[in-house]
Amino acid sequence: MSVDALPDANSRSDDPLSAVLTLMRLSRALDRVDSGLSPQQYRILKLAGAGGERSARLAQRLAVARPTLTAIADSLVGAGLARREAEAGDRRVVRLHLTEAGTAAVARADAAYRQWLGQVLDLTGDGARITAGLALLSSALEELRYARGGTGGGPVSPGSAVGAGAAGTRAGRA
Repeated sequence: MSVDALPDANSRSDDPLSAVLTLMRLSRALDRVDSGLSPQQYRILKLAGAGGERSARLAQRLAVARPTLTAIADSLVGAGLARREAEAGDRRVVRLHLTEAGTAAVARADAAYRQWLGQVLDLTGDGARITAGLALLSSALEELRYARGGTGGGPVSPGSAVGAGAAGTRAGRA
């Protein structure tokens, strides 16, 4: 049994720090899923597959610097998984689109992630509730991103107006 698998004797299930550690473990575990794509490649291809995203918009949504996105996009284009297209009427705007090979790679990665997460959720006995909770977390992350000007960059300090506003909005919906 790895050290990661050992529970902390002082942790409680309702402790936010316990949740943070679990999320970090999940992130590391997802990095090790054999999906055929790196996590960054997968995220970019998923977003580009939703309808051809502008490179600048992709960088913003992924909370990465444009040069980082450009390097990853270059590797995807080089591997034949994506193609760049200039927008008609404004050649400065470049959109990233999936190729057939990119669509197939995403489908394989989707299946690998779905299988892995399905196994984990099955072990909990409460997969539907956990999946619904993850959807709420995703919405909260989007709220934070928009509250911060849509950049998604930079840390959020505890008790900041952004964090408090999102929490207040969320609490108001509960």
